[in-house]
Amino acid sequence: MRHYLGIDIGTFESKGVIVDEKGRVVANASRPHKMLVPQPGWAEHRPKQDWWGDFTYICRRMLAESAIAPETIRAVGTSAIGPCMLPVDENGEALSNAALYGVDTRATKEIEELNAAIGPERILSLCGNALTSQSVGPKILWLKRNRPDIFAKAAKIVTSTTYLVQKLTGECVIDHYSAANFSPLYLIDKQAWSSELAPDIIEQERLPKIVWTTDIAGHVTAAAARATGLAKGTPVIAGTIDAASEALSVGVTRPGDMMVMYGSTIFTIMLSKERIADGRLWYAPWLFPGEHASMAGLATSGTLTHWFRDIAAREIDRGKAFAKLSREAEASPAGAKGLVMLPYFSGERTPIHDPDAKGMIFGLNLTHTRGDLYRALLEGIACGTTHIIDTYREIDEVPKKLLAVGGGTKNKVWSQATSDISGMAQTVCAKTVGASYGDAFLAALAVGDVRKKDIAAWNPEARRIVPSRSHRVTYARQYHIFRELYSRNRDLMAEPS
Repeated sequence: MRHYLGIDIGTFESKGVIVDEKGRVVANASRPHKMLVPQPGWAEHRPKQDWWGDFTYICRRMLAESAIAPETIRAVGTSAIGPCMLPVDENGEALSNAALYGVDTRATKEIEELNAAIGPERILSLCGNALTSQSVGPKILWLKRNRPDIFAKAAKIVTSTTYLVQKLTGECVIDHYSAANFSPLYLIDKQAWSSELAPDIIEQERLPKIVWTTDIAGHVTAAAARATGLAKGTPVIAGTIDAASEALSVGVTRPGDMMVMYGSTIFTIMLSKERIADGRLWYAPWLFPGEHASMAGLATSGTLTHWFRDIAAREIDRGKAFAKLSREAEASPAGAKGLVMLPYFSGERTPIHDPDAKGMIFGLNLTHTRGDLYRALLEGIACGTTHIIDTYREIDEVPKKLLAVGGGTKNKVWSQATSDISGMAQTVCAKTVGASYGDAFLAALAVGDVRKKDIAAWNPEARRIVPSRSHRVTYARQYHIFRELYSRNRDLMAEPS
């Protein structure tokens, strides 16, 4: 029997699976961790504990509980949140906490200065992306200016998946999809690192070697075998960012396919025939040569549900709180009795790219309940997702098919409101495991045991979420107010608190 192992490191939880050659999950495990917010605008993980610690724990637990012989694992695939910014020494050991993806907005000043020095149009043209909080280049510059001692000691600046692969194999690599987020250090036409736009940020040799996602980066070392329980010499692929693995896990393989990932943030990926050049969206070469991906993401989604649970449902057992809140939200009518919430609790990423954006609850009166508030929160996230879809509509790149994945697909109010407000049906596949399942498939693909189209057999479509006509008028009003609240209050949001 052939097996493939996939492990993904998420914002709040890491998950792993072992999959057989038919795509059946034969073992799985997970482990929670925290996102650290040492000050407003920062978001961090501890790589040794939260990334490598989770990886080794999950790997050993799955092998022990399944009794699967490590030698039957043909390849290992891994993914993680990203793009992150982490300085490491010559042995790949972390020199500080990792600055996370776009929810970490510490480099706002550096973004402004790089835009002024290079020009936003030139950056978009050559890098495929505008500089935003998602960009790693400005965060490296922030490190250089604000932590010069750590920057000087750093042999490499890496992202999360690079760190894991280096711990497993000793090789320091990054896939093109992840590297494209290092703007302004990666040029899309050359598909290579370049110091042309910003020669003073970092030397190219201090960045990882760029490869494709399914390239074999290396093999499990003796030290990694002892730490994980894997067999020494097991192939390890380069891997990628979690959202990309998650998209592949539900069959995003053709131009026009769009994944909507319901996780700690909403993240979307749409494949396209040609590169989409729009500063409101992100671009990257897809996981395979000659293919293109366009991305978007909200700053807070599942993160916001955790915040609400912690402040509004403290009396409920944590294991039962979300189920209780969901029932209360279902009891509230569509439109939450006129409540509209802006989910900009950590600024906002796409399409407005505004780190100063603020959360807002509009329309409160004395009749509103906790269930109304929670429903408004979920509908506010759905409005934010619709804003992303409308951005594609505005540039005549309408998604042909929405494939929904992630824990939020189990929340009826959240997923239904997304279809109702956007007017688009969503497909949910049989397995909603997510990125770790995609990692296992990528591992199988890398060693030639499957073809890309085989994901449809591994994870067939299970159900559809269809827009409800009965809520059209209510949600049209709500979405209109949602868009107006930001545009009318943007200047106030930017004022110092």
